[in-house]
Amino acid sequence: EQVVGVLFVDVVGSTTIARQRPATEVVELLNRFFEVIVTAVEENDGLVNKFEGDAVLAIFGAPAPLTDPAGAALSASRAMMRRLAREVPEVRAGCGVTYGTVVAGYVGAADRFEYTVIGDPVNEAARLSTYAKADPTVPWASGSAFDAAEPAERRHWREGPTEVLRGRNQPTWMFLATS
Repeated sequence: EQVVGVLFVDVVGSTTIARQRPATEVVELLNRFFEVIVTAVEENDGLVNKFEGDAVLAIFGAPAPLTDPAGAALSASRAMMRRLAREVPEVRAGCGVTYGTVVAGYVGAADRFEYTVIGDPVNEAARLSTYAKADPTVPWASGSAFDAAEPAERRHWREGPTEVLRGRNQPTWMFLATS
């Protein structure tokens, strides 16, 4: 078990993009999108764990520990969304960030293992990214990520709605980036 920051980002309207553009153009667009995300994650000492079609799962605090994994994930999300707006304006995305305990390690079959994280924070980050699609100009974060981050990072966030996310029975307190 590891306590990590989790960032999940997913393209808004990817089916429409794929239907309206040639496949080669979609791939080029996604590669530009992924480049921005990978750069922001790595600049904040995170790990892009996987690409899932047009979505990305990134983790902060595993496999290498970080002093402030929640703050690193929050900071990466803000940087990423600013850069996406400038560098890949034709793609909008929802970005969700959370913090909590996951199982981090290798899963798979004898001939195909991959490092990944499994646990409720991964699901919560994906659900937050869906909410963030309502305002894809800023990342959305859970109260657990906000509370765990250092004060210097928290000052860039404001309180948002409190909602029961799909698949959960307790409300999630959400925050939206302000800068």
